[in-house]
Amino acid sequence: MQFSVELADAGQRLDQWLHAHLPEFSRSRIQDWIKNGHVLVNDAAVRASYTLRGGESIATEPTEPAPLHATAEDIPLTALYEDADLVAIDKPAGMVVHAGAGVHSGTLVNALLHRFAELSGVGGAMRPGIVHRLDRDTSGVLLVAKNDAAHQNLAAQFAGREVTKVYLALVQGAVKSESGRIEKPIARDPHHRTRMTARLKEGRAAWSEYRVLRRLNGYTLLEVRIGTGRTHQIRVHLASIGHAVAGDTLYGAAGAGRGRFFLHAHRIAFHQPTTGEALEVTSPLAADLEAWLESL
Repeated sequence: MQFSVELADAGQRLDQWLHAHLPEFSRSRIQDWIKNGHVLVNDAAVRASYTLRGGESIATEPTEPAPLHATAEDIPLTALYEDADLVAIDKPAGMVVHAGAGVHSGTLVNALLHRFAELSGVGGAMRPGIVHRLDRDTSGVLLVAKNDAAHQNLAAQFAGREVTKVYLALVQGAVKSESGRIEKPIARDPHHRTRMTARLKEGRAAWSEYRVLRRLNGYTLLEVRIGTGRTHQIRVHLASIGHAVAGDTLYGAAGAGRGRFFLHAHRIAFHQPTTGEALEVTSPLAADLEAWLESL
């Protein structure tokens, strides 16, 4: 693509000027083109920070971004169950499941690639084996598919709501009812894009059922079963009834103090993809959460 710089554009950075003229491409992508010699100013390679003087001729040769692939890293993992089709991992708090939003190392996927010779490719090169996810600060059991057939079968079980997912959540305040059901659609919060909300009429259908396990000083320990798997579902639903998950400042809890919020994927029940056998895998409550309870 050929461009001519107007005199009125003098003083602008090259990368900013190109991004304004090629808004369909990200600025970082354009900077890569410049760095790799795919942008010439008056037939010469320059830096992204080059200041335009006006009157230049710019030749640009857009290129496709290099394909992304997750890389193996030697990170310890605990397997709660494993067979030829799948492995149930005990995910620690603080670990991101797969790369994204500036996180490219230290993920569960990086650890999986180091430990397992084969993982399903259904989710793409950046998410091998990943059938479902847990938030960074949620610990507990997570299923990983070793082959495509197992992945497709497990994904169908999740989509058909045949998988039972049970969590342990410590919430602020005294929950009045011994049990209850929250059925509210969940949508992206239009005012805070990092949050979800259950305050809008529109959104994706979601339900969560809870029962009280223990009542502590100013807190309630709940067992929560979810029939859908929406982003931040348990955190949003519990906050919507006035009982934010302890430490979850994003949804209104008091200061964290513990470095994370109190949410643990405790148990998952499903059918083995090949044999159809009913399986249930349990993750014991993480040590830091046990200590949190003891402190109360």
